[in-house]
Amino acid sequence: MADSLQGSLEEDDSLLDALLYNNGKQNLDLQALALQASMSKSEGKSTRRKSLVRPSLETEDLLNLLHGSDPVKVELNRLENEVRDKDRELCEAQAEIKALKLTERLREKAVEEVSEELLKVDAKLKASTIALENKNLEVKRINDEKKAALVAQYAAEATLRRVHAAQKDDDMPPIEAILAPLESEIKIARQEIGRLQEHNRALDRMIKSKEAALLEAERTVQVAEAKASMVDDLQNRNQELLKQIEIYQEENKILDKMHRQKVAEVEKMSTTVAELEEALLAGGAAANAVRDHQRQVHELTEEKKTLERELARAKITANRVAVVVANEWKDQNDKVMPVRQWLEERRFMQGEMQQLRDKLTAAERTAKNESQLKEKLQLRLKVLEDGLRSPSTNTVRRTTGTGSDEAPRSGSNGPVRRQSTGTGSEEAAKLLANGSRRLRTGSVSQLRASVSGTSQLFKNGRLSSKSFDAGRSVDGGPGVTRAKAYTNGFEENHTARKTTGNVTRTESDDAAKERPEPKTETSAVDEPVSGLLYDMLQKEVISLRKSSHEKDQSLKDKDDAIEMLSKKVDTLTKAMEVEAKKMRREFIAMEKEVAAMRIDKEQETRARRVSMAKERVHNSHSSNTPTPIPGRVQSEIGKSPMTRTYS
Repeated sequence: MADSLQGSLEEDDSLLDALLYNNGKQNLDLQALALQASMSKSEGKSTRRKSLVRPSLETEDLLNLLHGSDPVKVELNRLENEVRDKDRELCEAQAEIKALKLTERLREKAVEEVSEELLKVDAKLKASTIALENKNLEVKRINDEKKAALVAQYAAEATLRRVHAAQKDDDMPPIEAILAPLESEIKIARQEIGRLQEHNRALDRMIKSKEAALLEAERTVQVAEAKASMVDDLQNRNQELLKQIEIYQEENKILDKMHRQKVAEVEKMSTTVAELEEALLAGGAAANAVRDHQRQVHELTEEKKTLERELARAKITANRVAVVVANEWKDQNDKVMPVRQWLEERRFMQGEMQQLRDKLTAAERTAKNESQLKEKLQLRLKVLEDGLRSPSTNTVRRTTGTGSDEAPRSGSNGPVRRQSTGTGSEEAAKLLANGSRRLRTGSVSQLRASVSGTSQLFKNGRLSSKSFDAGRSVDGGPGVTRAKAYTNGFEENHTARKTTGNVTRTESDDAAKERPEPKTETSAVDEPVSGLLYDMLQKEVISLRKSSHEKDQSLKDKDDAIEMLSKKVDTLTKAMEVEAKKMRREFIAMEKEVAAMRIDKEQETRARRVSMAKERVHNSHSSNTPTPIPGRVQSEIGKSPMTRTYS
């Protein structure tokens, strides 16, 4: 059994080796054929390209000799050469891909065959493992029988000992009659034991042969796995080559687009140069016009501010006159109302506290906005510094004769523009600083005026009673008059502050300063309300004033930082403008140099042609043989004076 299994495994191994050898030969032959075909195709294409390229190169050399070196044509020729190189690389890559596809197909076939053989070997291995398991079970059974025979032998020996011990009895049969069947059984058991040992040895040999066959099968499986890994590597390489071909195709498309763009840019360069010159000439006039418009706008804003101040003063004076007229006809008993006076004062103080809270929230918002603006300006400053560093390293500082001559002409409009931009940025920075200072001073002075007003209200109660009872005679109702007196004092100023901004704050401060102090009159009736409420209100007003003062200090610091940042931005913009003007001057000088070089080359080529034509004519006259002058030379001789006058 073991010999038959070993023989079948050896036959399978020989068949696998033969198949792999034949497949390898076929793969090598097909690879050689594919490589020969790709080489022949690439050689044919290269010869065709050479035959096509040579006449074009000769014609280009002739054109360059006749018309001089044109940078546009040089760039076009370079791009065409790159396109041809990319086409050649594409063709070579496609040929390689075809060869690799053929080899891949052959390898796939070989892998399929090897996989089929592997399946067969796996089936045989499974059958051999099942047979081995059965044999192992038989070996275990035989060992168990052997152990049982040994146990029976030991039992027979024990019975013999007992028989020998009991020989003294006369009734017992003879020992030989007892021992004969036992000895025959022992012989039979020994024969079975020998047979079982031989069978066990045969099974051991079978197990060893099966193990050797298993090792060989494992080796074949490892070889097949190595071949499969090689096939995977080839597939990965094929995918990489396909990706490279796609990349080359995309590069070819990009080069075509670049070629078209270069042609379009070369056509546009002549028009853009003229437009740039016109823009440089018109830039100075535009900057001056912008500066004039900015000055006019500034004057109009100042006039608007003055008008708004006058309007606010007129409103305040009208309110004062209305209050005085309303309080003139009252009796002294009507003017003194202790509880109502306390209620009105409390309402007045609550309104003032609400106004102070609103001011604080507005100051916090402005502080947040200014912090955000500061961060934005810092980011812009960093970007501008990076932009200034990069062009300062890349600038080409070449000074030529023509460039030095043309520099004052091209830069004639430069100082005008710089002056206009500089003044605009400085005016913007001054406006920002003045606006923030006005806002700050307005808020501080308004807070001081409100606090001084509250202290005066605490000192004399007649003022509050007059102000809060001012509209009773006008409208005819006590509730309506109090509300109107409060709105006359504060809500109109609040709306004016919303519409006019920082100007109304300063005007309200001026009005508070111009407001005359009322005459103190001794009240006949003592106020029954306790002074704790007044103390609490005073403490809250003082705390609000301190917080507003701290906010003003922080706003002042932020305004200073914003001014510094705006100055830095102005300096950086000026430096960038100077760098741009330098680059433009250098570009114009380079263009003029190139134009002068072209004109010199054209003049040299024309002079050479004319001299060659004259020498030919002179030689023909000296030899006294009439030689016809070619038409091309005659045309050049006819055109030569025009070219001289043009140059």
